[in-house]
Amino acid sequence: MLAKAQAIADELIRLRREIHQHPELGFQEFRTAALVTDTLAELGIKAQTGIGRTGVVAQIGTGDGPTIAIRADMDALPINEKNDVPYKSQNDGVMHACGHDAHTAILLGAAHLLKQSLAEDNWQGNVRFLFQPSEEAFDGNGISGGTAMIEDGALADVDAVIALHVWSDYPSGVFFFEDGFSLAAVDQFKAWVRGEGGHGAYPHTGSDPLFMLGPILNAIYAIPSRWINPLRPAVVSLGQVSGGTVSNVIPKEVYLQGTIRSHQEEIRQQLWSELERALKLSETLGGSYELEIIKGYPSLFNNETVNNWMREVAREVVGETAVADGEFGMGAEDFAYMAQKAKGAMVMLGAAAPDGITRHHHTETFDIDERVLPLGAALLAETARRFVTGQLD
Repeated sequence: MLAKAQAIADELIRLRREIHQHPELGFQEFRTAALVTDTLAELGIKAQTGIGRTGVVAQIGTGDGPTIAIRADMDALPINEKNDVPYKSQNDGVMHACGHDAHTAILLGAAHLLKQSLAEDNWQGNVRFLFQPSEEAFDGNGISGGTAMIEDGALADVDAVIALHVWSDYPSGVFFFEDGFSLAAVDQFKAWVRGEGGHGAYPHTGSDPLFMLGPILNAIYAIPSRWINPLRPAVVSLGQVSGGTVSNVIPKEVYLQGTIRSHQEEIRQQLWSELERALKLSETLGGSYELEIIKGYPSLFNNETVNNWMREVAREVVGETAVADGEFGMGAEDFAYMAQKAKGAMVMLGAAAPDGITRHHHTETFDIDERVLPLGAALLAETARRFVTGQLD
């Protein structure tokens, strides 16, 4: 399978660069979806469009038997690319800064390989290809691409679902696995601490929300270290604190917002409660507060059995040195919704840029080592092939 994938490496790079040059934001991936549909048609694979608004779904197989789905995301980020490369983004202010262009190209490569396999092997099931929009963000109604595709039936009758994410901070060509909880549930919070305000010369005549903020901030930062079981991952980080306009006026209000990350649902709920308790200190000090929590993606739980399928394939197809266990961190992925609907797992594929320059995700200089594209296609295709030919336990 790897040899077959290497044979189409130039085409995978061409596809990745074509997508990279024309990035589109969430639920706006019309050009990308058309490229996907056209490419699948060239392979003799009929696709459904408009799934999850701008997503694409295709399936090959026997029609009966078990079904495995492979998911790739297609959306870009609102970032202005600074790389000086021939395939630089042509859309000002929009950039593939997380590798979704690579994911889409890899899944198209897997479709190519599996279409060949369908003609050669004794299939006992189906492979479904999910090209998902809007992984990076919710819309105004709290809907992401993953949830939109699920609502449109993209995972109906799916027995297992797999995905791959390139990672520019990991050594190129190495597959990283983590069983169980591997990425965090992510929530946003906004809060307003309020007092009476007043003249800076006469602070005793009113109540000062900036003063209240001192103990509140201490209490917020103490949540993970003092109120959460240290054996349970938890993060509370502030991203903005603002209040006041001039030096001699005590403001009536201070605004703060931040992010909450966790794995277990009970810890997620506890973080919300402890944040509320910290803000209640304002009432003790003569003020008031308002708290808004915006619930985000759930935590990603990687099924150990599915991970082991891909581990074994990686060892056999690429080699023992290409397999490692690692911590994915406290980022978030809406693939988590799909992994809740069917047993699933996501593998990270190291793709550190070959120029030796650190090119972090979600930055204006992000880029990857394109030599990993056939590795990813081979892993996904071979895992699916073994599934539909009854070679996996």
